[in-house]
Amino acid sequence: MRSTVTFIVLALCTLSSVVSGFVVPSKPVTVAPNSLRHAAAFLPPSQRISPLFMGWGPDPIWSDAKVVSNTAACPSEACVSIFMDVNPETAAEYKVPGQYVQVRLNEDTKPLFLAIASAPSPENASFEFLIKKTNDNEWATSLQAGDTVEVSQVLGNGFPMEENLEGFKYDFPTQNILLFAAGSGIAPIKAAMESGDLEVDKGRTARLYYGERTPDDLCYTSLYKEWENAGIQVVPVLSQPPDSWEGRSGYVQNCLEEDGVPIPRNSGALLCGMKGMAESVTDILSKAGVFEGRILTNF
Repeated sequence: MRSTVTFIVLALCTLSSVVSGFVVPSKPVTVAPNSLRHAAAFLPPSQRISPLFMGWGPDPIWSDAKVVSNTAACPSEACVSIFMDVNPETAAEYKVPGQYVQVRLNEDTKPLFLAIASAPSPENASFEFLIKKTNDNEWATSLQAGDTVEVSQVLGNGFPMEENLEGFKYDFPTQNILLFAAGSGIAPIKAAMESGDLEVDKGRTARLYYGERTPDDLCYTSLYKEWENAGIQVVPVLSQPPDSWEGRSGYVQNCLEEDGVPIPRNSGALLCGMKGMAESVTDILSKAGVFEGRILTNF
């Protein structure tokens, strides 16, 4: 009799935190060699490497992107969903859910690190971003259709699902999926769910634990039925639920503790959310017996 295997995908955007939908790493990443700067001298000004660099990853090479739409992503309007048309070359670089880009208004604007919320599609030169409103990013959250911004090349390796979750790398296959996201960390998880890379259409089951404060802060609620129809059970978790709330409450890590990790040796994980959530979930999974290499991050 075939045993049921659990594949837990806990969406963890970063090793530290996710702020307003963009990645904020806690550890520096190897910087590209200076030869990139020399090569950039031959590029048009709009695509040259900027001297304004945040200190993580390769230097950005900028190109123009045009805003297509900006709409509220949740009833509270705390987050916005922005679609942008990007260069076909940039779209072709996006291959793995969890990758990100830097976005700025111009060379005088501090760039945002934004995880791409849409699934990779080289034929469709359009990216979606989920951005939480803050005092520091009003220039981005107030963008209107027709506005032009600058976008870097696609950065990061994304969630290494194919490398760590496929086949028998750890001697046990992965079949069931649990996804964990908090706040705007739902963005790259949405990309993973809609990419087909979770392979729920090939016999795997999937469950998404998505944490927010209130019902009005939940993003993408109009897509929940679509995700459910695709085989992904959606479990919203509220930290500040109203009295009328009948769903799960607390934090996603509490739900993981309550539900447990079935067959940990056959489990995997992707994580995306605040540092506290990510650390707690990782600790629970590790103690349960999930292979360290199957607790995936995208940074």
